[in-house]
Amino acid sequence: MTPVLPTRVTLVEVGPRDGLQNIAAVLDVELKVRFVEALADAGFAVVEAGAFVRADAVPQMADSDQVYRRLQRRPGVRYPALVPNERGLDTALACGVDEIAVFTAASETFNQRNIHASIAESLQRFAPVVRRARDVNVRVRGYVSTCFGCPYEGAVAPARVLDVTRALFALGVQEVSLGDTIGVAVPTQVEQVLDLILAAVPAAAIALHFHDTRGTAAANVVQALHQGVHIFDASAGGLGGCPYAPGATGNVASEDLVYLLHGMGVDTGVDLERLADASLLVEARLGTPLPSRVLRAVVAARSRRRAITGSAG
Repeated sequence: MTPVLPTRVTLVEVGPRDGLQNIAAVLDVELKVRFVEALADAGFAVVEAGAFVRADAVPQMADSDQVYRRLQRRPGVRYPALVPNERGLDTALACGVDEIAVFTAASETFNQRNIHASIAESLQRFAPVVRRARDVNVRVRGYVSTCFGCPYEGAVAPARVLDVTRALFALGVQEVSLGDTIGVAVPTQVEQVLDLILAAVPAAAIALHFHDTRGTAAANVVQALHQGVHIFDASAGGLGGCPYAPGATGNVASEDLVYLLHGMGVDTGVDLERLADASLLVEARLGTPLPSRVLRAVVAARSRRRAITGSAG
């Protein structure tokens, strides 16, 4: 029997944060704001617009406060920010952020390299952040990195992923995003991890965050769809990487995922052409083509239309 697919999924656009954080060329505030607003205009219901982290650790996010203050927010669109500690929460709240994300890992070594804390220490740090956020009706998401493999430890046991996921929900987060930080997962591994997670946690509270380092992200999304997950992170144009996972490429490209899902009859609410326009804003500044295959196809199709019509549109 063919598995029943959902009629609609939620794509969490992480390009302005996770995508840009590993880009060497620092974008100015005006372009970042235009990028976020263009993604919202394209139909994303969730656009992660920045992070309140140390500027020396992630220079690209140093002006997130300015981005949030200048952002023209569309009704019905959520604009979460990554927040590592109470100081970051204070800044986020002062900028009018109404949704945050905290982050840890399923691998001890990765967590130490990333945030200089054990998993247990990171959860202890986040406890007051989550509590304070919930007290003022700010929604909280939790990220778990290295759920399918670690650049330092190799394979990660699914039971460890479950333990960290449960701990985040116990703190009070409302959604957990399971990350394939280095892009090693394959569908059978996704099935194994989700079988364990979804036996303990409702599918509606789980998201998946696949990097496409080895070209398996789209296949992994399809596997997760068949298991009932309907929230997926994606990055416009395939922007990104991870400064603490050498060699990891960006998240699955938003264009590639929108094309795939729409072709399967699964609605995302996202307009592919307008999404491409948003990605091209950043591509023009970077001066190098973004890796999304569908974006490249859209650009080629536009060039053909211009050649046929003789127009500049």
